[in-house]
Amino acid sequence: MSQTLGVCGGDACMRNTRIPIWELVSFHRLGMNESRLLYNYATLTASDLANAWAYAAAFPDAIEIAIRENDED
Repeated sequence: MSQTLGVCGGDACMRNTRIPIWELVSFHRLGMNESRLLYNYATLTASDLANAWAYAAAFPDAIEIAIRENDED
C-alpha cells in the first residue's frame, strides 16, 4: 500500500498503481468476488487483495470516509 499526496486524492492505493483500496472494498461490498476483481484489475494478484483487505480491516474509518466522499461525487 502507498499513500502519496496528490495521487488519487491522497487515498491509500495498491502498490505501484493508482487503484485505491476504498474502490476495491466498495466493489467487494457490492458483490464483486475476488475472481472478478482480479479479472477487472489484471495487474493485481490474490496476495494484493489479501493485503487490501488487511489494510481495510486495520483502517476502517479511513476506508469508510473515502467511500462516502467518493459516493458523493
